[in-house]
Amino acid sequence: MAPSTGMIHPRRVTLVPLHLTYIHDFMFWATDNAVTQYLLWSSYTSIEEAERFFTDVVAYHPWFKAICLDGRAVGSITLDQGKQAYRCKAELGYVLARKHWGKGIATQAIAKAIQSGFQDLDIIRIEAYVDPSNLASGRVLENNGFSQEGYLRSCILHKGQLRDRLLYALIRDKEKT
Repeated sequence: MAPSTGMIHPRRVTLVPLHLTYIHDFMFWATDNAVTQYLLWSSYTSIEEAERFFTDVVAYHPWFKAICLDGRAVGSITLDQGKQAYRCKAELGYVLARKHWGKGIATQAIAKAIQSGFQDLDIIRIEAYVDPSNLASGRVLENNGFSQEGYLRSCILHKGQLRDRLLYALIRDKEKT
């Protein structure tokens, strides 16, 4: 047996279109208040509510993926491309089940989203907005080459409270275009 290096063994992370067949996996993370505390939406309380989200939002979103680990959806990730003059960029959003935090899964998923997003959407910039108290999210972005570009004070009404946001961004490598 090989000696332990203390490193977490990587697992196969894939991004696939999020669809209704993942509803039970979705409910696992979408009902957890610790998972949704920094998100713009509150925890789901019923499967019917989640089904409406899948049929009314997910089904029409052009870039909404399930983060899958060994074939099971353990989170989701989105890229929202800007319109008109802002079509050169997209906003990144992601969520991961709590039992998978701190294992490199979000880092891997974001790396895949970056690669696919720059290619699929023909954008040059990906932005992410992070609550300043969500230190782990900032680290995951930095691990993927994002830079913190700004501190936006009182910029969002989040679950009834005016909140600050950190702006992170990644510019596509011009060498690869």
